[in-house]
Amino acid sequence: MYEDQITKGAGMVTVEFLGPIGKPPMEVEAASLEELAERLKNIEGLEAWLGTSAVAINDVMTAERNAPLSDGDKVSILPPVCGG
Repeated sequence: MYEDQITKGAGMVTVEFLGPIGKPPMEVEAASLEELAERLKNIEGLEAWLGTSAVAINDVMTAERNAPLSDGDKVSILPPVCGG
């Protein structure tokens, strides 16, 4: 973890990337979804997915960009898929 990225009050969350994103789960320190998105967009191959994917916190879908995150939360990044 980069010390300059740790935010006061932030918790360690697990981020899982579903479907074709192809990234293994990772742990990230973040206090909100907005802060998490800022950190993830710097990871190669993720920025394009972040703009088009749905997000769930602890298996509950959310569209609230400022949704708070707590230590131990699981954030799932769900890309759009084709199919029926």
